[in-house]
Amino acid sequence: MEPQPNTWKKMSHKQNQHQQQNTFKLNDGIHKIPMIGLGTYDGAKPGEVGNAVKVALKNGYRHIDGAAIYLNEKEIGNSLKEVFNEGEIKREDIFYVSKLWNSCHNASLVRKHCEKTIEDLGIDYLDLYLIHWPIAFENSDPSGITTESLDDENGNLIIAPVSIRETWQEMEKLVEYGLVKSIGVSNFNVQNLIDLLTYAKIKPAVNQVEVHPYLTQLNLQEFCDRHGILLTAYSPLGQGKCNLLNNEILKSIATKYNKTVANVIFKWLNQRGIVTIPKSGNPSRIIENFNIFDFHLSNEEIEKINSLNSNLRTCCPIAHWNIPLFD
Repeated sequence: MEPQPNTWKKMSHKQNQHQQQNTFKLNDGIHKIPMIGLGTYDGAKPGEVGNAVKVALKNGYRHIDGAAIYLNEKEIGNSLKEVFNEGEIKREDIFYVSKLWNSCHNASLVRKHCEKTIEDLGIDYLDLYLIHWPIAFENSDPSGITTESLDDENGNLIIAPVSIRETWQEMEKLVEYGLVKSIGVSNFNVQNLIDLLTYAKIKPAVNQVEVHPYLTQLNLQEFCDRHGILLTAYSPLGQGKCNLLNNEILKSIATKYNKTVANVIFKWLNQRGIVTIPKSGNPSRIIENFNIFDFHLSNEEIEKINSLNSNLRTCCPIAHWNIPLFD
């Protein structure tokens, strides 16, 4: 469904200046990432993700988070082209993130799949490219042209003998080639990061992981902060699986500031120094989610939200792949 006209209103110059200030600096000291972005995982209907990207960009977002495995980067690319052609927003105004899928970790495949993503998006470079998971799968195609993984006779994914070191060294080359500005990881625990930091010539700029009030990731953040690695929170609302929006503590804080519970959660993340990338296909919700820059949580409120932690994961590889990655 097409958004209503007020969905497409352009931001004023003052609003644009304000939005540009809401960034975190990456560990190279040069590049900056907007504090809130639009997640693009799993658009339910054809055209939904593309429309969401247009709505987001026209209403202040400057950060789009994608991945090859989401299978929608051509759709997003069409939307980016449409927005850029209107002339108000340029490529350099956007911070675009994509990810290398598990079946593409082999050294011979990393550049190939990065270039495929860039081609699908219709842009010249990525602002940030992440290793999606710290695990490599065998590619179902001997040439490696697909993201599809290979299963054994029992239907289990075949783990490929490819080290993170091999993949990371190729990721570093992407920076040298000018294909990406920054590189990072996703779903890495402390053990993965400790190993990576022993050989990385370019330190990961970001670690994108699941974070929400029931999975606060305080210890992981403390480690990442110590090493200059910024956290990005995916599934900040727990994918709707854990009833976060009805939590009484969160509802009370939201009422105090005349905000939604989602706004409070995104603000809690940003005040902790964490980027957040909520996903929505609903135009009014996309706009509403961005409405977090005119209030400030107290330290006491942040601690109250931290206290809700129960280490509840809603994205767990043991359920998807029968691999207990986080155990």
